[in-house]
Amino acid sequence: MICRSFFIVLVFAAISFAAQSAYDLMERANALYRDGKFKQAITLYRKAESRGADPIATSFNIANSYYQQNDLPNAAATYRKAIDFSNGAFSPALFNLASVYFRLRQYPECVAAYHRALKLEPENVSGWLYLGEAYSKTGDGVGALRAIEKAYQLDKEDISIVYQLSEANIALNDFERAVAVIREGYALHPEELDFLVYLGDVYRLNKQYEESAGAYREALGVRPDDPATMYKLADVLAEDDKPFVAMDVLNNLTQIKPDFSDAAIFLGNLAYDAKFFDRAESAYELAAKQGNAESVFGFKNMAYDAHAQKRDDEALRLLRIAQKYFPDDVTLQADIMEFEKNR
Repeated sequence: MICRSFFIVLVFAAISFAAQSAYDLMERANALYRDGKFKQAITLYRKAESRGADPIATSFNIANSYYQQNDLPNAAATYRKAIDFSNGAFSPALFNLASVYFRLRQYPECVAAYHRALKLEPENVSGWLYLGEAYSKTGDGVGALRAIEKAYQLDKEDISIVYQLSEANIALNDFERAVAVIREGYALHPEELDFLVYLGDVYRLNKQYEESAGAYREALGVRPDDPATMYKLADVLAEDDKPFVAMDVLNNLTQIKPDFSDAAIFLGNLAYDAKFFDRAESAYELAAKQGNAESVFGFKNMAYDAHAQKRDDEALRLLRIAQKYFPDDVTLQADIMEFEKNR
């Protein structure tokens, strides 16, 4: 939430000494503002007002100066003065007042200020987005959705609004509308492949696992070797109780990107659960080579299973593989000593 900090610089004819003095004072005050000397700027803006400068301009610039000093209560009070002087018609002060209210966490007042400002500037896209954010802070999801929908209708070319509108619909559990917005955004911006990945995320959030996997595969059809999307696909396949298909995806992923150690761990865990112990061991070792300490737990689980089957030689072999990559792991050393005693 960014306050629009800018000046109103008055230029009037030098018809009197007082008017000329007001102009000079405004010029000097603006220069001080630009140099970050806000306290001195406030003093000169007040002097300029006393000598005939427009009170709307001076109040607005004084409020901006307070804002820059993080003096939010005084900024709010002075923006209100600028609004009153303008009979409520000076939209920059209303927008900035709304921004101050937001930072003060006075969200209902913030919403009201944005509504007043947007009556004056109904095509201000940023204003509608900020209003949506303020509504969200009040817990009014419907208000947030309507505000962001308005911004979207004004500017469908802004990719970020597509994501915001989708999130607003998801917050109200309207996944169908969220999907439609994403699809429309992708149709307008086919270069934005992340829309397809996000679509997969949205489907997954709604537990539509097949549709989620389909969206990830659609993305991979355009960008076939993207590791992050492959991982997401494997994850949703596993969640959909399709571990063997997930393992195939992860196996391809580890071949494409051997240093993606989390994928190797994931593959090892799925293989372990499916009792494909050779595949689990090779996956854990691949992760261990990359320094992923989580592989130690994989080797330990396999070793404990072997120990339970009275196969301590096998248990020791597995633990020693892990120790080769993590020689300083005291828990591995302790387990090895314990199993050696039982031989």
